[in-house]
Amino acid sequence: MSEKTGWNWESGEKTVQDLSKTSEEVRWLEEWHASPDGEKIACVACTDDAEFSFVVNGEVMENRFEKAICPKFTPDGRLAALVSLDMEWTVAEDGNAWEETYGFLWDMQFGNGSLSVGVQQDMQYGMVVNGTIWDELFENANSFALSPCGKHSAAAVQVQALAQADIFTFQDGVFSLAVDGKVWDMRAMNFWTPVFSNEGGHVACQARKSLYDYTIAVDGKFWSKDFACVWEPSFNPADGSVVAPVRMNGKWGMAKDGEILWQPQFTQLWQQQYSQDGKTLWAICSPKYGKFTVCRDAKPWDCGYLSVTDLSVSPDGNRAAAVGRTPDKGYNVIVDGTAWNGRYDMIWKPIFSDNGSNVAVKVKKGERYNVLVDGKACKEDFDMVFDPVFSPDGTSVLIKGIQGGVYKRIVAPVADFRKEA
Repeated sequence: MSEKTGWNWESGEKTVQDLSKTSEEVRWLEEWHASPDGEKIACVACTDDAEFSFVVNGEVMENRFEKAICPKFTPDGRLAALVSLDMEWTVAEDGNAWEETYGFLWDMQFGNGSLSVGVQQDMQYGMVVNGTIWDELFENANSFALSPCGKHSAAAVQVQALAQADIFTFQDGVFSLAVDGKVWDMRAMNFWTPVFSNEGGHVACQARKSLYDYTIAVDGKFWSKDFACVWEPSFNPADGSVVAPVRMNGKWGMAKDGEILWQPQFTQLWQQQYSQDGKTLWAICSPKYGKFTVCRDAKPWDCGYLSVTDLSVSPDGNRAAAVGRTPDKGYNVIVDGTAWNGRYDMIWKPIFSDNGSNVAVKVKKGERYNVLVDGKACKEDFDMVFDPVFSPDGTSVLIKGIQGGVYKRIVAPVADFRKEA
């Protein structure tokens, strides 16, 4: 919210860049990316044989690289990308490369001003955070995570060498979790999806203890109970407890710190989300085979879909929205258990205003993109549109779109959305 406060929220339309007006030194361009505040549009540009840079608002950055991939804007507006120099890889921020180089990098993540990547260096694996590599690297590392505060990182790591086809050693457990490069004193067949608490002081993840036993590990200790399967855990932001979907006797329920919170009654249950105060817990569920919906504190909505994805919960926890797939292979926006009018070829994750009163979503029908707010469409559609953003007071929405080769930044009052979707 603090970052959005400093943006320009004056209503109106601004042409940021005519995308056809690019320097003659550019041979070709890749996919466009818009900054969070909409004031910049950027992409990777090929400037010569095996030579790449970045174009930002029509201007080519000075530095050149052998390759540039995976560009992203950080939440505070820096353009970050993975770049190759002298056959080594590093990160460039606003066109300036880190001093350190590595064998390869991937999976760029952000947290409160920090930037992390997975790293391979001399065939050893780990993480780099803000240009600093872990003190210890491993034979294998995956499931990378950066804490919301940006101060801590974690990954599942292999801590014992494994010969080809050595299934017995694998079953004994050769994986653990490393936090800031330091390994937990525990082993399992697999660890997945490490998740940090909001303040970054605690970590939880999925663990496979044997061929048939799964549980959750928190801060280096397994839950006291095992289950037939588990999914990614979540921290309660209020009391620090950990919940995760668990499978028992062929059904899915929710466990809290190893004890059953929601009785196993679903054919599927996952992607749970807490409200900010930790009092309400939502999840995507399947009350019966082939029917998916959303549940609040184990109580499902009445509607059912072939699949439900992209669950979004309002900050106060009283409302939720998701994307449902219909029998005709289209998609609906579902808010509070009711589908908005209109089916679309693609729908992105719904976004709530900070006060929870309004919902915006990016949609695609045919070759055209649009933004819906509370079920109403923007007055004009686009060749491409980026995720919408609500103003801090929820009265306006920022739309960032490409139309006729021109990138526009539009701040529209929510009240202006009149065209029926």
